Amino acid sequence: MTDIKTPRRRSLLKGAAVAAGAGAMSAPMLATAQTATTLRFQSTWPSKDIFHEYASDFAKKVNDMASGKLKIEVLPAGAVVPAFQLLEAVNKGTLDGGHGVVAYHYGKNSALALWGSGPSFGMDPNMLLAWHNYGGGKALLEEIYKSINMDVVSYLYGPMPTQPFGWFKKPISKVADIQGTKFRTVGLAVDMYTDMGAAVNPLPGGEIVPALDRGLIDGAEFNNASSDKLLGFPDVVKNCMLQSFHQSGEQFEILFNKGKLNALPAELKAIIDYAVQAASADMSWKAIERNSKDYIDLKKAGVKFYKTPDAILRAQLASWDKIMVKKGGENALFKKVLDSQKAFAERAGQWQNDYTVDFKMAYNHYFGRGKKA
Repeated sequence: MTDIKTPRRRSLLKGAAVAAGAGAMSAPMLATAQTATTLRFQSTWPSKDIFHEYASDFAKKVNDMASGKLKIEVLPAGAVVPAFQLLEAVNKGTLDGGHGVVAYHYGKNSALALWGSGPSFGMDPNMLLAWHNYGGGKALLEEIYKSINMDVVSYLYGPMPTQPFGWFKKPISKVADIQGTKFRTVGLAVDMYTDMGAAVNPLPGGEIVPALDRGLIDGAEFNNASSDKLLGFPDVVKNCMLQSFHQSGEQFEILFNKGKLNALPAELKAIIDYAVQAASADMSWKAIERNSKDYIDLKKAGVKFYKTPDAILRAQLASWDKIMVKKGGENALFKKVLDSQKAFAERAGQWQNDYTVDFKMAYNHYFGRGKKA
């Protein structure tokens, strides 16, 4: 047996230890280099909009949980492509992903607008997300994207508060007031307002207020008190009609290029999945906090808010009935989505309406006329 203390033996052991140490040091470095990934995203929103903030909030959640293995960088609308070209850019790989709304892809297939446009058979945005995730909506959206050759993965999240009917130079008090009004909206709301007599122009968010200021349009809707305030609506018009069925069930969409997403390890894909869910809840809470404050600020700035008359809301529903019949007859996928939504809404809506107490009663008890001292 060779003595371990001989010079030759000590030299061999030292060499083996150095080699093993180098291997131990290089292996983690190699793994990090192989798994560290940066994805370039673009939102469809201006950089200062709360919607762009929501996109950045999602990215931060992913980045924080991924511990350096994955980083999502979010750019504002127009940084790489115009807002309405996001889907094509993600499909082609020009962008790795993006943040927007499904209704923006309405021109590709009218059925895509059903994730937001119209009254959704009485479902609020959170219920529509329940249908999407548990009632068959997700599979239908994948089917539609496949039919238009869009190789993307879509995550829907973030139920939006009910959007106003719109901002107008003069209040809208009756259905006849809509006749001939030059108006901005998107998705199937274009068809709804058109049927009601408006001349519609589907402008991107950043172009709305300049068009109002120059008189190119008479009225417009975008989304919420925070975004509307930032876009500058109160600088050019002072009348806002609240409550509407044109987009009463909308939510956000996070898009990924399918190849880029599938190339990620299972651990990172799971992080993305759970980050979407966490961001959905966080966005809902932030919207309540910020929208309510900005609503007060808009009132202080001289904006007059009016409840949209019930006659106009009923006219919206009547227009939507025509749209469903027409589009459903032209597009089998449109009808397929409608049928799925209707079946889910009939069941879930009955449960929600029967179980939910009238919160206005409690609010008025404490803050309305005749409130307790």
